[in-house]
Amino acid sequence: MNNEDLKITDNEFLRQYETTINEELATIEYSKQERKIFLTKLHMSEDLRERGYIEKFIEAVLEDIQESNNRVMPTSPEIARYMRKNKSKYKDLLPVGINI
Repeated sequence: MNNEDLKITDNEFLRQYETTINEELATIEYSKQERKIFLTKLHMSEDLRERGYIEKFIEAVLEDIQESNNRVMPTSPEIARYMRKNKSKYKDLLPVGINI
């Protein structure tokens, strides 16, 4: 499965990005302030994590945010770790003066 197969939805009412993989819901909760999105919590079953979907989901969400011209504050440890690992690809998503 590549990112094009991973359909994410921005559920603004619940303030979370959502995707369903193998009939299991995975979410990333967020909080918006001005032009910043704080990605606060990732919910995904251990089974999906072990099968490598965590990085695909995070990447799909970051690409969606990139298209909206917002900045990202990764307060979730998993998302911060992913952004650190892919620093060159996502450095423009971080607010000015923020390093991870």
